[in-house]
Amino acid sequence: MIRKHKLLLSVALMAGIVFVVVMVKLKQPPQRTQEQASATAVRILDVQPQMLMTQAKGYGQVLPARSWKAVANVAGRVVWKHPELESGNFIASGTRLLQIDPSRYELAKAASEADLAGVAAELHQLEQEQENTQALLALEQRRLALAERELERAQVLAQRGALSATRLDEQQRAALLQEQAVQDLKNQLSLIPVRRDALTARKGRAEASLASAIKDLEDTGFEAPWALRVHQADIETGQYVSPGQTLFIVDDIAAAEATVQVELAQLRRVLSQLPAADAARQQPVNIHQHLPLEQLEVRVSPSSVPDIHWRGRLTRVTGSLDASTRTLQAVITVEEPYRSAEPPARPPLVRNMFVQATISALTREPVVVIPASALHQHEVYLADNHNRLQRKPVTIAWQQGELAVIAEGLNAGDRLILDDLVPAVEGSLLAPQPDEQARHRLQQLAQGEQP
Repeated sequence: MIRKHKLLLSVALMAGIVFVVVMVKLKQPPQRTQEQASATAVRILDVQPQMLMTQAKGYGQVLPARSWKAVANVAGRVVWKHPELESGNFIASGTRLLQIDPSRYELAKAASEADLAGVAAELHQLEQEQENTQALLALEQRRLALAERELERAQVLAQRGALSATRLDEQQRAALLQEQAVQDLKNQLSLIPVRRDALTARKGRAEASLASAIKDLEDTGFEAPWALRVHQADIETGQYVSPGQTLFIVDDIAAAEATVQVELAQLRRVLSQLPAADAARQQPVNIHQHLPLEQLEVRVSPSSVPDIHWRGRLTRVTGSLDASTRTLQAVITVEEPYRSAEPPARPPLVRNMFVQATISALTREPVVVIPASALHQHEVYLADNHNRLQRKPVTIAWQQGELAVIAEGLNAGDRLILDDLVPAVEGSLLAPQPDEQARHRLQQLAQGEQP
């Protein structure tokens, strides 16, 4: 029995060994297959330097380039008012606007003209008196010469005893009287310049009164100096006005000025692209004296309708920084802000309207610009030549909205990954696909266009 069990155990053991040997012989070695690691699909963009429209943006409000606050210089009652002299109306240049009663100032003008005519007559009379007195003086001087010769002859006769002392005294008395007459005429002539000066002074005073009367008369009427829009008019016909009283306020429609707050760094960046920018770099508040600002592209848009814009020009920059915002005030002039207006779709740039402005200039040379969304903590993700993920640090020159300008770290031809990979494992396999839509959008943004 024991032998039978041993035999069965030996048979079973042999069968197991045979089975193991057979299985080992039949086992196939592991087949070599190509790597099947999954590749991550990513959007890529070929990096290419390009010209960038640098921009400085600011917000502010609009005021007319010229405004006229009409103030009464004379007192009187308003006798006529233009029917369109009401807030919001447009009035053409040269239109008569308002008339204050001129009768009082017409009388003052007439009185001054009469005074001036009287002084002129007195001056003419004085000239005639001078001529007459000079003629009489000439006659009296001739008579004095005769009297002096008669006196000489009388003296000779008296010495000879042929003439009495009484007759000699009479002749001397006649000569003295004639000399006195000549002196009286000379005295009259010497006083004529003094009288002329007095009359000249009276004439000047009369002329000043006449000029004042004429000016007062002119100040009774108001005329539009240029095409305008009425901002405020609180005066009515029949109302009495006093000197210094505001009658109406009107705005010139030829140009408007938008004063916007712009960051100094942004404005410097834009202006640095202009010719002669290096010479003006140290004088940011006097840039209008050193730079060709007309080469800038300037656009102004109402804050309520940002999809429309008006072209303008940077006129000047204020001389100091705003204490609270640390920004500069840039003044932008827009010509004819009413011409192309089509309210309500395209409203004009009216007084106190809030606007946003963009000041732009192309870079002097191509720069490396990428979507700001492709940045990851001062790093970018690249697809290398083997379609492997490469993380590369970059130096950012500046950011402008959705764009980032790279100073160092990227070269032309690099394949920039636009997706945010999580996790971003260095060397992981990628399946890159060029994104033409992103490339087109980048070009539009770089050119300053809104996609």
